[in-house]
Amino acid sequence: MPRITLPLITGLIGIAILVSLGTWQMQRLEWKRGILSEIESRIGGSYQQIPPLSTVIPERDRYTPVALVGQIGEEEVLVLVSQKRVGAGYRVISPFTLNDGRRILLDRGFTPVDQRGADRSRPEEEIEVQGNLHWPDDRTSSTPENDINGNTWFARDVALMAETLKTEPLLVIARNISPPDPGVTPLPVDTSGIPNDHLQYAITWYSLAVVWLIGTIALVWRLRQTKEG
Repeated sequence: MPRITLPLITGLIGIAILVSLGTWQMQRLEWKRGILSEIESRIGGSYQQIPPLSTVIPERDRYTPVALVGQIGEEEVLVLVSQKRVGAGYRVISPFTLNDGRRILLDRGFTPVDQRGADRSRPEEEIEVQGNLHWPDDRTSSTPENDINGNTWFARDVALMAETLKTEPLLVIARNISPPDPGVTPLPVDTSGIPNDHLQYAITWYSLAVVWLIGTIALVWRLRQTKEG
């Protein structure tokens, strides 16, 4: 009996730790689902006028739905991205002048890479935009620096784009543009880019607990057979 006590205790402790880690991940999963549900509710809320820059707090105002009326400027920043089943292309970000004279950043949407030099004529009449305020977190440790002179950007750095296009550091991601924006397809804000891998982590920990249990049973059985032999 003493020969199997230590392996048995070690096995049970290991199983308990792995199961607790899996349970913790399931709790995190529910927490993350709550956050995503709250974000989705905020994204789909009632449209508001864009707030004064002095009152904006990014942590509070991220995803706020806004309605704009004004003109799209001729300048544009092209941010290299990739779309599933479409391929490489650019997010087209331009200055947008509101009727009160304010200039903000407007993420108009996606255009394929082979349309980089295409004419994207802006309508002369007023444009109505529905979208969401956003402060994207595109940059990682492996993201290249933006080629500002060549107008190939790799991250939507709001402050730098605002400086380049001479606008306020406020970015609106278009959901609807009327009349439609020629050659550009809106890429609305959603929660698809927010990772939620807790279920996979939970399955991993629970699977390891099962493997550990099988291994413990096999070891204890072998030790008992050795003793009996």
